[in-house]
Amino acid sequence: MAGEHTAEAWLGRSVKRKEDDRFLQGKGNYVDDINLPGMLHMSVLRSPVAHARINSIDTSAAEALPGVVAVVTGELLAQHNLAWMPTLSGDTQAVLATDKVRMQGQEVACVVAEDPYVAHDALELIEVDYDPLPVIVTPQQSLRPGAPVIRDDKEGKEDNRIYHWEAGDKEATDRAFAQADRVVSLETFYPRCHPAPLETCGCVADVNPATGKTTIYMTSQAPHVHRTVFALVTGLPEHNIQIISPDIGGGFGNKVPVYPGYVVATAASLLLGRPVKWVEDRTGNLISTGFARDFYMNGELALREDGKMLGLRVNMLSDQGYAYADAQPSKLRAGLFHIVTGSYDIPAAHVVTDGAYTNKAPGGVAYRCSFRVTEASFFIERLVQTAAYELGIDQAELRRRNFIKPEQFPYTSATGFVYDSGDYGRAMDLALEKLGYEDLKAEQARARDGGKLIGVGLASFTEVVGAGPSKDYDILGLKMFDSAELRVHPTGKAILKIGVQTQGQGHETTFAQIVANELGIPPSDVLVQHGDTDNTPYGLGTYASRSTPTAGAATAMVSRKLREKARQLAAHLLETAPEDLEWVGDRFQVKGAPDRQTTIQQAAFAAYTNMPEGMEAGLEGVTYYDPPNMTYPFGTYAVAVEVDRGTGQWKVTRMVAVDDCGVRINPMIVEGQIMGGLTEGFAMAAMELITFDELGNCIGSNFSDYLIPTAWETPKFELGETVTPSPHHPIGAKGVGESATVGSPAAFVNAVVDALAHAGVRELEMPIGPDKVWKALVEAGLAE
Repeated sequence: MAGEHTAEAWLGRSVKRKEDDRFLQGKGNYVDDINLPGMLHMSVLRSPVAHARINSIDTSAAEALPGVVAVVTGELLAQHNLAWMPTLSGDTQAVLATDKVRMQGQEVACVVAEDPYVAHDALELIEVDYDPLPVIVTPQQSLRPGAPVIRDDKEGKEDNRIYHWEAGDKEATDRAFAQADRVVSLETFYPRCHPAPLETCGCVADVNPATGKTTIYMTSQAPHVHRTVFALVTGLPEHNIQIISPDIGGGFGNKVPVYPGYVVATAASLLLGRPVKWVEDRTGNLISTGFARDFYMNGELALREDGKMLGLRVNMLSDQGYAYADAQPSKLRAGLFHIVTGSYDIPAAHVVTDGAYTNKAPGGVAYRCSFRVTEASFFIERLVQTAAYELGIDQAELRRRNFIKPEQFPYTSATGFVYDSGDYGRAMDLALEKLGYEDLKAEQARARDGGKLIGVGLASFTEVVGAGPSKDYDILGLKMFDSAELRVHPTGKAILKIGVQTQGQGHETTFAQIVANELGIPPSDVLVQHGDTDNTPYGLGTYASRSTPTAGAATAMVSRKLREKARQLAAHLLETAPEDLEWVGDRFQVKGAPDRQTTIQQAAFAAYTNMPEGMEAGLEGVTYYDPPNMTYPFGTYAVAVEVDRGTGQWKVTRMVAVDDCGVRINPMIVEGQIMGGLTEGFAMAAMELITFDELGNCIGSNFSDYLIPTAWETPKFELGETVTPSPHHPIGAKGVGESATVGSPAAFVNAVVDALAHAGVRELEMPIGPDKVWKALVEAGLAE
């Protein structure tokens, strides 16, 4: 029946994930599953020290080990102009160290052998003579006068500053502060953490000496961008490079940068004429690949006595490690951190950001967020909560007084973002209602009289995702459009090829639902392909919560193009004018004569067998979509915690998350993304931390030191939603099914910290362990 496949039936339906069948049967195809004839194996020797000159590297013993085919050093790569490579932020990064090492875990040499165990054993036979240098582990140390220059490889570089970037209006902000009744300040640190995907990074590089074709199977969130970078690094023709990203076991931004292992494996395959496989071990992944966060932030909020916000000043200093290597839009050196005004109608703001080199792994990946949005959300909510305490205004009421009102949209923020739509008060009211906010506050007072500590915390957020409009957003000059190619076969089955790459978000299901929504072809009849640069249109990849707002929109647009051609075909079959047809879910019917109809499948068959005279055969097309604006999902999270006065142990007793991401293509998948984001937020609040001692040794190089949450620790989540459709998005969605578009980690972190503060435990650094809580309770006179 026609009604079975109506647009309403597919949009918003929790269709089971098509890709899960192979995963549940253990039939996924990951990089380490790739085995090619004659394949060699590569292991990486990493520096044990954070900063040192390299006096010499002796590889003779390793080369003599039976089974070793080659030992690659930076000196060898330099002979082929491959010792350094560009980063996605326009900086440079060593492939293998030549002059010195600049972080613990930096790649110094690689062994290529017939067997992976031989390659690993040979690493211990390589002797490196290091001459230690002073180590810098914080950006504050890095920017002090006279600090050792980490990037002395750069000609004329005399300090460790990477960037200085500002947003907003300083003069207007100064005037706002001059008019303020109260100024509230906050200094805080969002510590470094790691995405820690289940699958580490790896690749299989196969350079065919006969054809010159280079095929690289790679854990890449952005295959097309990586192909372009490989062409720039190696000098190989881009059409001779094929990047294939098979199933990926999690990304979270960690698999966006180009890592040295990829380049060395490709260079080794080129030199040896055989395929080379490299797969990281867990320690290599944790100490050397892209980190997140590591922001030092301070700022002030100008307010009237009644709580109205007048102005905002923010200073941010980021620790970028020894290279500025994360993907960043070229114009925006601190990413989208200037979304720091959040959900609030703040008339004036001035944001000052600086980035510095340190002797750490390069950081800054967009872990479950768009570029630096999580850090911005974290800071504004901490500052607003501090203002609520200092003014003596209820935390919910202060937010409500300052939210951007629905009638103000589209709203231009003080730092230049154009928010499309929103109803922030409604989202917060729903969260408070579901939590039972007023009852919990009353219970808190009664509990404290009985010696029990309960806290209630809130956090509202507005994210900016979906990069992005090409006039403002690019990576290394590559405009941040995205793409979709759709082909409908004579039998009405379809293949959709997309330029973005899934790492678990469910693209094979949700993108098929978009096609079903537009053409009426059931999702089961739509095959979604991605991750192969030879067989998909050019796209900028999946990171920064951009897949559905860009490639999803491209999918909708190309589907509509095909539907219009199908209209011409249907008119031909029905012997009527195209304008006399109306579209009903999965078919065209004559207006006023619904019995005269043609299904999409019949129109597709006619595209190959019975097209009108002069019409080109086939039913296929490609669209490159350049979004007119970013999208702005929002929400409010509310948390209740209980604190043990005697031990400092705390636990989340209730957690409510209300998200608005526009129309939800697949609610089940969206809910899964929310829970993933909430779990990461809980982890940051409670346990996840990458830190370093004064010598630059990474503390958190394994899962014994770097703790990640399990089902045992993770609290139960109660979810709610509001829907505020945006008129600016072609599929009527703000951005759905992305790992960070919903499920704000920063909001959960803030809600937990606020709840603890509400219970009497103020201004704790994350992760918040019971020892810190107990000490704070003692200082507050709440424990002995």
